[in-house]
Amino acid sequence: MAVIHHTTMSPTKLELLTEWLPSQPWYQGGPEAELTKAGGFRLDDPDGEVGIEFMIVTDASADSPCTYLVPLTYRGAPLDGVDDALIGTSEHGVLGTRWIYDGVHDPVLVACLTGLLRGEIVAQAQSESDTLEPSVRVRVADLATVVPAVHRVLPSPVSADVPGTVVASWQRPDGTRAEGVVASA
Repeated sequence: MAVIHHTTMSPTKLELLTEWLPSQPWYQGGPEAELTKAGGFRLDDPDGEVGIEFMIVTDASADSPCTYLVPLTYRGAPLDGVDDALIGTSEHGVLGTRWIYDGVHDPVLVACLTGLLRGEIVAQAQSESDTLEPSVRVRVADLATVVPAVHRVLPSPVSADVPGTVVASWQRPDGTRAEGVVASA
């Protein structure tokens, strides 16, 4: 299982996302994002090389807050062929420079998400080492081929009762909990 280092990152993930998110075609907020972390979970890279995080953030820049799922991968070196997916680099207090990518373009995240949808791997806590994330529920896809889809704007209109769905929870701006489908097959 991945080791979560409780250290600094400069710039922080939220700082990087504040710059990157408004340039995405699915972004629904104002010209400058006002982000807060609302939830998320991690998946473990079986090779232990790539950090995989599904971060849920809420943007308060528009009249009505909007919540997004942003799958991230953290690498110790650039990933060839996906320059457009680079969110930015950050200095990690323990691991050094990290290249942070929009994870839907990273083959390691796609493979791990496929494994999650098939019931082969389980979600991990976002901020604790060696800890399962019990709030993430998976309706396993019993399909020969699984093509994962990430739902960027939450809540998603996909029903949680459909096989091949991943349900996660997050905190709304008013402090209450919400949950919905964050990925599907």
